[in-house]
Amino acid sequence: MRMIKYLAIACLAVGSLAALLTGCEEEKPKAVVPPPVDVSVETPKVPEIAFTVESQYPHDVTSFTEGLHFHEGKLYESTGSPDNIPQARSVFGPVDLKTGRIDVKAELDKATYFGEGTVFLNGKVYQLTYKNQTGFIYDGKTFQNIGKFTYTNREGWGLTTDGKSLIMSDGTSYLYFLDPVSFAVTKTLDVAESGRVTENLNELEYIKGYIYANIWMTSSVVKIDPNTGDVVGRIDLSSLLMESKAKNPTSLETNGIAYDSVSNRIMVTGKLWPTLYEIKFPL
Repeated sequence: MRMIKYLAIACLAVGSLAALLTGCEEEKPKAVVPPPVDVSVETPKVPEIAFTVESQYPHDVTSFTEGLHFHEGKLYESTGSPDNIPQARSVFGPVDLKTGRIDVKAELDKATYFGEGTVFLNGKVYQLTYKNQTGFIYDGKTFQNIGKFTYTNREGWGLTTDGKSLIMSDGTSYLYFLDPVSFAVTKTLDVAESGRVTENLNELEYIKGYIYANIWMTSSVVKIDPNTGDVVGRIDLSSLLMESKAKNPTSLETNGIAYDSVSNRIMVTGKLWPTLYEIKFPL
């Protein structure tokens, strides 16, 4: 009888201890399991901007286009001079739309410099060079060389303006706003499309509050919000590239977009293209 009593007490003690341990386990924090990821949800793509061809003009097939812009109703072009294209020159000047040839106002020594983007601002013309970290300044009327400037970017590519700053590309995903007097960088814009960086930004044009940039080695022009760096639209000019290659097989990628705010027309072309295209799309 005493043995039974002791067993009962022992069982009661063990049961109490188990209950206590169980209670302690229940007080432990439980692991939080994240909800399953819906892999079917895709990042929204930026809108494709449709365009129409309004007119066509000849373009010099020896022009390795690096810059294109309007000034006072005239179309200006700047070109580079790759070593493997002996006939190419690093020149700048207005384009004769009847012949496609550049009326040369400035030329760089191709043994030293490779010409890149140009733009007019405040009565002057600014020109980048490819790997020299040097830019040139010309008088906007006489085209006399009146100075130089330097930049720390490893390379110089495209150039445009919002009317206040010089806006420069260097082949990366960044755009740089430069003070036109001190050439100090006042703003850096990191460009991305649907959350992904947009590399190889090349020839630029500022059109009604947005920056349009050619993407090197492609037929794409992207529309960039200068406040955020977001790509908000994309123009596919591959049909024009194919047409250019059919006329001149040595034609290379699209490069060159120019906007005339007076006539509201837009011109595009590419390196060694036989044609300048006047196109129209919603602005």
